[in-house]
Formats: sequence, C-alpha cells, structure tokens
Amino acid sequence: MTASPNPLLSVEDLVVDYGQRRGSFRALKEVSIEVGAGECVGLVGESGSGKSTLGKAILGLVPVASGRIVFDGQDITRASGAARRALASSIQVVFQDPYGSLNPAMTVGDILAEPLTMAGAGRRAARATVAEMLDRVKLPSGVVDRYPKEFSGGQRQRIAIARALVRKPRLIVCDEPVSALDLTTQATIIDLLLELQRDTGVSYLFVSHDLGVVRRICHRVAVMYRGEIVETGDGEQVTRAPQHPYSQRLLMASPIADPARQAERRAAWLKLRERAA
Repeated sequence: MTASPNPLLSVEDLVVDYGQRRGSFRALKEVSIEVGAGECVGLVGESGSGKSTLGKAILGLVPVASGRIVFDGQDITRASGAARRALASSIQVVFQDPYGSLNPAMTVGDILAEPLTMAGAGRRAARATVAEMLDRVKLPSGVVDRYPKEFSGGQRQRIAIARALVRKPRLIVCDEPVSALDLTTQATIIDLLLELQRDTGVSYLFVSHDLGVVRRICHRVAVMYRGEIVETGDGEQVTRAPQHPYSQRLLMASPIADPARQAERRAAWLKLRERAA
C-alpha cells in the first residue's frame, strides 16, 4: 500500500505476537502500510482484527517480533525509552475514550500545558500555546480552569485532540476517536479533524471499525481481518464498492440514517454475492 516515494510513516512486514512462545497468539501477520505527509489513511476492521495493535506498535506500546517501523526515514521499531520520548513531539495519539485519557484531577489548562512544560517550555509560552490550541479546537479560553468531568463527550474529545496537537506533531494515531460519540457529535469531530489537517498539514492513521466514518476523512483505506490487510485502495472506492467479502460485510454493518440508501446498499451487496457464487 504505497502512499508516496518518501512516506512519512512506513510499516514493513510487521509481526506482533501476544503471550508466551508456547501457545502465543499472532496479532499481526506481516502487515505493511504507509502514510504520506498530510495524508489520512484509514485502518478498518472489527474488534480483534489487529488494527489497534498496529497503532500501539507504531506508538511503541507493544513489542514487535519482526518487521520494521520507519518514521521520517528513521527506524523506530525498537527505539529506546529516551528515543520514544523525543518522538513525542512528532507522533501523538488520540484514544477512543477521551475521559479515560484525561487526568480527572487536573484542569484543562494543566492537561494541555503538561507536555509543553515537560519539554522545557516556559509558563508564558505554554499558556500562549494552550490558548492557541483551544481556539483551534473551537473551545473558549475560559475552559482552562475547569475539569474533564464538567464537559460532554464531544468536548472532552476536543480537549484530547488539543493535547495531541500542542507539540505540533507530524503524525497522529487516531484510535477509534469517534466511536464513543453519537452520530451528530461524530460528524462535528470529523469536520474538526479535517480542518486541522488542512491548517497544519498533520498526517493521520485513522483506526476505526466503521467504513462509513472513514469514508468522510480518509484518502486511502486498508481493511484488516485476523491480523492481515485483506484490501487496500482509494478511500472512496473501498468504502463504497469494496471487493473483499469481509470489507463488504463491514460496509453492510456501518450505520446509515437514510432507509432508502440502506436498501440500495443491501441490494448492491446481494448482487455482489450472486456474482461471486
């Protein structure tokens, strides 16, 4: 799955095993994927397909059995703790549960300022950057003295996105960032991510179980099934007319508000099944 001649992120034949050597489970089976600068690549699959494991491997949160992860020309597959800390300015993450990823004992201002002060920024510079990030995610500056519990799920996700952006990363791993939100809030968060990408040039690896969600934001899509990528291609093509039976099943499972469009989609899916039979 090639993004560009010089991709920002290149994952090559990655293998990840869980458990002891005897009876271990192979979560990733020689997975390869690339993300170009300023690009959003979707990684789609059901729970247990390996998509979140791939995101964790890129972030250095799970050990890699074999293969390579190359970021901006640098092999980070087995980067040391110090190297990983240095990479925090370039690679960030937005998790599925914004409340679980935000320290409930800290104010929003402290949550956003912490990565900056830990990197050596002065208090005045940190405050200025926090104000800028809140403005980017369309939250008023007055929220700096409030706590995560005082916000809705969508607002908390905006705070989590702002925290991911404060050090101006080049890549954000978005691990199911809208799956815990209702459909209306999902749409506003996706619109926000699109706007931020246009403004900053940041790249996304967008992990989701929903082909309908990735259709709105991803340039290219890779579909994962049992630890392997079974289909890749242009986002529009994969999310509207997938070729692999598993991808077709995912498309049928994605929610859609219009009953007429749902019926059309099911009819098209049945035709594909008849041709394959």
